[in-house]
Amino acid sequence: MNQNYTILFDLDGTIVNTAPDLMAAHNHVMKKYGHAEKKMEEVKSLAGRGAWLMMQRSLKQEIKDEKIKKEMTREFIDYYSKNIDRNSVPIKGSIDFFKWARNKNISMAVCTNKQEKLAIDLLKKLDIFQYFEYVAGSDTFSFNKPDPRHLTDVVEIIGGDLKKTIMVGDSEVDAMSANNAKLPFILVKDGYTEKTENEIKHDELISDFIGFEKIIEKYL
Repeated sequence: MNQNYTILFDLDGTIVNTAPDLMAAHNHVMKKYGHAEKKMEEVKSLAGRGAWLMMQRSLKQEIKDEKIKKEMTREFIDYYSKNIDRNSVPIKGSIDFFKWARNKNISMAVCTNKQEKLAIDLLKKLDIFQYFEYVAGSDTFSFNKPDPRHLTDVVEIIGGDLKKTIMVGDSEVDAMSANNAKLPFILVKDGYTEKTENEIKHDELISDFIGFEKIIEKYL
């Protein structure tokens, strides 16, 4: 494939609104273990760093018992995996953009801190897996975002050129990853983060993917 460009995407909050199903799994575990449930906006600010960190940040007191940690994480993953696409939907305009990019010989890949098998399962169930040449999850390599290798290794695997690559994400973790990899970064508004858009370093800012090709054309 004669690649014109490579676009790396985060998953949760970037190309798919997964917050409703993350909230359901989070609240299922919290209710079972006697902790407070959270509302949507609260869960969005907690997500993005993996299941356990999401729950740990939600709790008033740190849980240090490793057995309980593992039980709660296993419960979260089990519930979430069974309900992963119940209310999750692609971000507005994303599918049309993926089709446009593929027609332009633009390579696309996903770099997420979600477990690889969960990321692939979600993308397949939403019928958008076929647009991506590679999906790297939190457990694909021995490192993950914000380590730049989570991005640079994927570009190398798919035969891309780092000088012709951009990262799209919704959080400071994504921004740090792109910065560490020396890649331009496009921030998706209202992401799964506690930071405001002004606190996250970015080159471009978008609300969704409607008209996104106009931005990418500037980099081609």
